Amino acid sequence: MSASNPFSGDNDSARRRETAMRWLLRLGSYFVVFVTVAIFAHISHKGLPALLKPEFPYIDTSFLTELPGTLHVIEDKQGRVTQTSPQEAETIKKQLGNELRSEKTISYAGGGILGPIVGTALLVLVSVTVALFLGVCCAIYLSEYAKKGKFIEMVRLAILNLAGVPSVVFGLFGLGAFVLTAPVLTDLPADRAVFVIPLGFTNLSFQGWDTCVLSGGFTLAFVILPVIITASEQCLQAVPQGFRETSMALGATRWQTIWRSVLPFATPGILTSTILGIARAAGETAPIMFTAALAFKDKLPWQKDLPPLPADAGMFAHWEQSVQRCLGVFTESVQALPYHIYTLAAKIPQNEYSEQAQYGSVFVFLILVASLAATSIWLRIHLRKKYKW
Repeated sequence: MSASNPFSGDNDSARRRETAMRWLLRLGSYFVVFVTVAIFAHISHKGLPALLKPEFPYIDTSFLTELPGTLHVIEDKQGRVTQTSPQEAETIKKQLGNELRSEKTISYAGGGILGPIVGTALLVLVSVTVALFLGVCCAIYLSEYAKKGKFIEMVRLAILNLAGVPSVVFGLFGLGAFVLTAPVLTDLPADRAVFVIPLGFTNLSFQGWDTCVLSGGFTLAFVILPVIITASEQCLQAVPQGFRETSMALGATRWQTIWRSVLPFATPGILTSTILGIARAAGETAPIMFTAALAFKDKLPWQKDLPPLPADAGMFAHWEQSVQRCLGVFTESVQALPYHIYTLAAKIPQNEYSEQAQYGSVFVFLILVASLAATSIWLRIHLRKKYKW
């Protein structure tokens, strides 16, 4: 009987091969974990000093609450080194007088990173909002409405190919589609407008949004769109077909069935795709270089200069200006942590001061992305407990 069994053989040899393969896979997994921990430990070791100070409460909150600036490093003849801002540098030099030995300045290495943090948060907010809406709508159509055929297979193949497009190509696409061509409502169209459609009360001018949060956010939305579409479609298809059949047997329409019986159970998986989208959107540099990011900006997006209102301005005028200031956040260029890190690493001469600012920015960036991902994971776990089948 054993000779006729095609799977029979040397059990000891097979067991050794099985053990060797199991250990090979285990070592590969341990190596990935080790590299991840080593990277995080290295960044923490280099970046934590930027957030710490010797005095109580030992946390340098100024690194998180101040805008980037130029760092002045002043050394006196006794060898004492003082790191200060441009405003305080002149006062310190006057106090030292002839005791001043040297002074050097390092751009972007002073102050903090509040501007890049705010810019990154705004870009992620816009991109994830747009990508979730478009991605879930597309996934619902492909999973629930589309009929199987060559055209739908081509659409799915195009989505998968879109995920492999280099990010710099997305940046050039965003430059052409949103910065230079996107439509705006305006009474005075710009000379660069591709074409203008008169609407009677105003004009629809295809002149672009310029470099701003909206342009960068929409560009990043297309970067993460393939991930969200693919993952969301798979989550919708994982919901048992019996849920749909039961709902429609009770008289529900197709849309009511999707909204009430399918989408809630697919939401935890969709949030998983959102985690991947957040991580990639927050870490992209090339797309925002063309569409949204600045190397330096001395104001936050909502600190836009608006013309002062007259003394007799009414409540409506003040309300209108407040709305304009709020919406103007999305039409301003911003700093972003990936581009700020790139500037520190590639554009500034490397020394101990620029390195500290660089690693400190990377460390905060990792914590920010991890916090966003942890929030999504918590929501996913909470919804999984709520919706079970």
